[in-house]
Amino acid sequence: MSKSRPNILQKELKGELHTSKHGVIYHGDCLELLGVIRSESIDCVFADPPFNLRKRYGPRAVDNTSADKYSHWCERWMSECVRALKPGGAIFVYHITKWALRLGSLIENNGLVFRHWIAVSMKNNYPRGNGLYPAHYALLYFTKGKPRVFNKLRIPIPACRHCGKEIKDYGGHRGKLKEEGLNLSDFWEDTSPVRHRKFKKREANELNPMIPERAILMSTKPEDIVFDPFGGGGSSYMVAEKNNRFWIGSEIEDCSPILERLEEQTGVTFNQIPERRITEVFQKQWW
Repeated sequence: MSKSRPNILQKELKGELHTSKHGVIYHGDCLELLGVIRSESIDCVFADPPFNLRKRYGPRAVDNTSADKYSHWCERWMSECVRALKPGGAIFVYHITKWALRLGSLIENNGLVFRHWIAVSMKNNYPRGNGLYPAHYALLYFTKGKPRVFNKLRIPIPACRHCGKEIKDYGGHRGKLKEEGLNLSDFWEDTSPVRHRKFKKREANELNPMIPERAILMSTKPEDIVFDPFGGGGSSYMVAEKNNRFWIGSEIEDCSPILERLEEQTGVTFNQIPERRITEVFQKQWW
């Protein structure tokens, strides 16, 4: 696998940078990377942080701390993401509902405008003690003022996987529906929240690419810059590359699965000088 080239910015950071024409991945703490990013330089932030549920991500990631410490940590990276976001830019935060409530308040306290609470349906139905089964994850959607971009997305009309017939009759108004599909709503039940295990490249969960892809397509246009502070399996970088968006992000654990996925599935070549659109995001001259 290719190694990244040294550059001036690398001297400001503790970890290694992996660079391509359209993207940058920092192997290190997202707060370190955010510290060298200019204010109001990012078009869209997509964040899928650790949920503080004792998942095993690796030796460097901490996913088991007190609620107060976790909340303080979230406030730190979120405030930095808001600072880096352009006016009219969008921020998406993916989390369990318990924390989505708190994080939504933190985002509003940073002056952003609430757009949607998107419910991403979970397919399992395991018993959960003395409470209702939590049947969805939350995808929070905020903008920095009036949205600069909002693209209406459509999804295929749902059909039975056994007989192929449409599931609903739409109250007798089926004939008025557009054949290209239904308008995307804030309830997503046509996707699994995580990758199927046969497609995973690490032990911990990896986000289904459809989730960041919809967020990115909804809120950006080609050649906009997407920032994801928690690279994970690289889903957001992959769909940004695929849809002609520039991308920047970080991963505190092993970056190899991300690099391999991008090289194999999108043809990205690392160890290249990024285009000027990316280098201008950083506070230091790149070369």
